[in-house]
Amino acid sequence: MNTTIRQDAQMIIDHAIASALPDQAVAKALHSLPSITGNIRIVALGKAAWQMSKAAAAALKQKCYKGICITKYGHIQGEIEGFELFEAGHPLVDENSITATKQAELLVEGLNQEDLVIVLISGGGSALFEDPLIPLSELQDINRQLLACGADITEINTIRKRLSAVKGGRFAEKCAPAHVFAVVLSDILNDPLDMIASGPCYPDSSTCKDAIAIVNKYNLQISDTIMNLLQKETPKQCSNVETHVSGSVRQLCASAVETAKFLGYQTMYLTSSLSIEASQAGSFLAGIACDHQNENLAIICGGETVVHLKGNGKGGRNQELALSGAAGIAGCTNTCMFSIGSDGTDGPTDAAGGYVDQDTASVLQKKGIRIPEVLENNDAYTALSQCDGLIITGPTGTNVNDLSVVLIRKDTA
Repeated sequence: MNTTIRQDAQMIIDHAIASALPDQAVAKALHSLPSITGNIRIVALGKAAWQMSKAAAAALKQKCYKGICITKYGHIQGEIEGFELFEAGHPLVDENSITATKQAELLVEGLNQEDLVIVLISGGGSALFEDPLIPLSELQDINRQLLACGADITEINTIRKRLSAVKGGRFAEKCAPAHVFAVVLSDILNDPLDMIASGPCYPDSSTCKDAIAIVNKYNLQISDTIMNLLQKETPKQCSNVETHVSGSVRQLCASAVETAKFLGYQTMYLTSSLSIEASQAGSFLAGIACDHQNENLAIICGGETVVHLKGNGKGGRNQELALSGAAGIAGCTNTCMFSIGSDGTDGPTDAAGGYVDQDTASVLQKKGIRIPEVLENNDAYTALSQCDGLIITGPTGTNVNDLSVVLIRKDTA
């Protein structure tokens, strides 16, 4: 095909995101709804909540329901019949998160056994869906500590669940005795249902001992109130819940493989569980690229890397991964690397991720920008903005982890 390597990258991104949109998966899951004789309530939460709500409204058609959709700022794309729509804080809880969640709790109050609660869950729900058992300022502080220390999402949610009235199966308890039909769009590796959005409708597999170990591991500074809550056990069964997983990062990777093959690349699919330090992942992928020059090859992996914040710059894990790979592919030819968050946001930025090629390091050097210094300050966004390296998609309507790809072409198109 007569395309540039960057056009190939964009095509892979576009097709992968389109494949991970929850519309068809939500509609398919709702075909399995139990017989409904009572009220229908819908609570959608997470970065993909608007898209999932829209799909549910279309699938339910003439059925009478009331719904609430809680998503990230800038992610609502229009009104949905039957739904109240809320935007709130992410990655940190804010007052709007709490206000919206309390409305959801009111929506499911006083239901009986004939009633049905459809809960549409996607990543980001941990911050967006919250009724805290501690003051908001204290919750925000512990969340900042967890994000800054490099704790992975499972560790973060183990703590979050014990500080909340709706996480770790507690929202399902509030819906009882109504039946809960949960549809989950997974943003955590291997789809642990009790960890996605901190498991509002799934029994918690973590223990108080696990929570205390995380506090000690990262030397978290917590109050006596938090310590007491961490020592109270969460629900270990949710007998009124039926759960369906509607999508995950494996689907994202499979689409990337398919599109790369269509574009004429051989494919090397490494993993859907990449979870190392972002800068290490970039260097690792660059090393593989150097060993496979003079091939038409796409190296594909998915997952969720981590970043230990050391500086005060602007960026996200995907931007940091891409930029860290730029130095490693500087000696290559016709090679690029890109990494994106499938939800269209990467860290506290408007970028989905970053794109670099064999010329990126040289371009930045000529502008007086040294990649090691940028990475030390966690300022990948600023550097990538100076070399046309930001990938900006806007909110995508899905959220199934990250996609990282290296492309190598023999031609010079």
